[in-house]
Amino acid sequence: MERCQGRKESAYRLELLERVPAFCRRARRQPMLEEGQLVYYGPTPMYYGIGEVKRVMGRHVAVDFRGTGTFGVHEELFEAQYLARLPASVAEKL
Repeated sequence: MERCQGRKESAYRLELLERVPAFCRRARRQPMLEEGQLVYYGPTPMYYGIGEVKRVMGRHVAVDFRGTGTFGVHEELFEAQYLARLPASVAEKL
């Protein structure tokens, strides 16, 4: 059984999103995220896709990805440093 069996192609052009590693200074400096914001998993955007912030619990953020990435994840909990805001300049191209 292959581990990648659940992967699928995304309807979004996720390759347009800039990769932002969690250890990058920019990732650690970002202001707090708020409910309703669109974000993506900075280190590898295509894995989770684009999601909406559902809950902020201290330094942890629950994000609803609605299966938009290749992993087909719907909701996941991350530390804020792993998430990057979806830039408005890129949003309309996706």
